[in-house]
Amino acid sequence: MSELASSPSGAGSFGREGGERQRGGPASEQGFDPRTGQPVGTPVESTSDSLLDQICALATKSAASWAAADRAPYLERVADALDAESELLVSTADAETALGVPRLTGELKRTTNQLRLFAEVLREGSYLEATLDSADPDTVPPRPVLRRVLRSIGPVAVFAASNFPFAFSVAGGDTASALAAGSPVVVKAHPGHPATSRETARILTNVLPEGVFGIVHGVEAGVRLVRHPAIKAVGFTGSTTGGRALFDLASSRPDPIPFYGELGSVNPTVVLPSAATEQTATGFAASLTMGVGQFCTNPGLLFAPAGFVESLAAAVTGSSGGVMLNERMQHTYQSGVDGLAAGELVELVATGTAPEGGWAVAPKLFAVELKTFAANLEVLTEEHFGPAGLVVTYTDPAELPEVLAQLPGSLTATVHAEAADHAVAGQLAEVLAGIAGRLIFNAWPTGVAVAWGMQHGGPWPATTNPLHTSVGATAIRRWLVPISYQGWPEELLPPALRADNPLAIPRRTNGTLS
Repeated sequence: MSELASSPSGAGSFGREGGERQRGGPASEQGFDPRTGQPVGTPVESTSDSLLDQICALATKSAASWAAADRAPYLERVADALDAESELLVSTADAETALGVPRLTGELKRTTNQLRLFAEVLREGSYLEATLDSADPDTVPPRPVLRRVLRSIGPVAVFAASNFPFAFSVAGGDTASALAAGSPVVVKAHPGHPATSRETARILTNVLPEGVFGIVHGVEAGVRLVRHPAIKAVGFTGSTTGGRALFDLASSRPDPIPFYGELGSVNPTVVLPSAATEQTATGFAASLTMGVGQFCTNPGLLFAPAGFVESLAAAVTGSSGGVMLNERMQHTYQSGVDGLAAGELVELVATGTAPEGGWAVAPKLFAVELKTFAANLEVLTEEHFGPAGLVVTYTDPAELPEVLAQLPGSLTATVHAEAADHAVAGQLAEVLAGIAGRLIFNAWPTGVAVAWGMQHGGPWPATTNPLHTSVGATAIRRWLVPISYQGWPEELLPPALRADNPLAIPRRTNGTLS
């Protein structure tokens, strides 16, 4: 949920399932401690129109030199600088998010590893898709000398997420991949952790050349940023409602620009009869409640044999919740689960425990028969961001494919099965491949590795463009556009396209990859 209803310009704070709770007035963003609900730190002033224009002008001015720069060392220096100030960054983030020092320490390390991965991507070079075609007068039509390469799209905007103050925020994957692509970045900070955003931005600004990185604060600044003519693409992680509003803004510009949004996902999981064990039940509860369920890969929808509900309920009953990131998020979660419990479609089968005070919530597990679920699919596939799950019971796995094929797009889909059910698992995988970007076998979707082979995307509403990923090496592809050079002299070509291959990168020459 976002603040669309309250924003005069039709777009809210856009963060994952929630927004800001301001006590510093409309011209500032105030951090709050979720454990107490009390303000922490000093308010961060919202960005004025004139300052945003200055930041975007600097981004435009720096674009050509940054695209031509040796960027890998810069990414590594940013990573080193973040690591060097980890104690300050983690303590600041913990005060504003209550995610805990161990979790945040690991998340910061993930963030710096992302930056180092993209330094490797740059040095390896295949991301450029360099292609060389020699002239061939005998083809129809005749082929001229052609050289094709990918280049930076130009300055981009990145919207930070609430639930990952490092990995999907100011210096997170969108920023890292865009900087690697040669694009200057202007980040819209999330109001849930303004001090963390300010400290992280300070580090990036100190390391990177002037204009290559900028940051803005405030709802109106975010709207203006998407509309700004200097911005050539947008990356976003947040709610479906907020993301759709920004997507529409980007599309309705006089010059429409790409909008890469990671939005809502219920991440269906199928447990086949052979895998309906106590270990699976405890694994589900652990994944469901990880980070108080505030993960985009939270396994919110589970298909399981009817006889397995008792074990799942016991595992969730024995689990603990925690405090959510902000008051609005807590309210949205509580309203959602209370509405489910009060309705007649599903049965509340388990409630975990929750700490006292602050914006705390308890885990919830609901159950429904497959037939009822299928008849009310649109209502029962709504994402309830937090530690809430719905188990859909079946009697025969043969009933599942027809229903699974109708599910909304998700980031992930999971199958748990032992050898006896491998044939069925393979059949389900064919169906699930049509609705999800990552298929998981005998594991849980929470936890997204930063790797060359990762796909973190999926059909709507998981993302606005299922062709791309926001995690992994190929995330860089979002910020690159192709250009072909026809008949240009060797000395005027970009280094990646010159005959002597001075960058020593993989290239395709006359159709052959070498």
